[in-house]
Amino acid sequence: MYEEFTQDRIAQLRTQREVSARDMSLSLGQNNSYINQIENKKALPSLQGLFYICEYFGITPHQFFDEGTAYPTQLADLMDDLKKLDVETLAHVSALIKAITSKRP
Repeated sequence: MYEEFTQDRIAQLRTQREVSARDMSLSLGQNNSYINQIENKKALPSLQGLFYICEYFGITPHQFFDEGTAYPTQLADLMDDLKKLDVETLAHVSALIKAITSKRP
């Protein structure tokens, strides 16, 4: 169950980042087919390898495995930005998000 999720999630995040499997593999210090083998379900990353992959995407392992979040990298970036806001500005942003999401079906 988690094996296939892990392989698919890496492909999803890599595609969102618009980076090739080869470039990502080399950025992680691996051979040029490392990510390709994972995405084609021929291999799984080690636990340490998964930590490096999460670090590459700028997310935590928890965010990686959160199936309810389609864009964990963007959400992590947004959370970092939100942490810099004062309480009044954060309240305005929160109200704006609630207004936007309440209009969705």
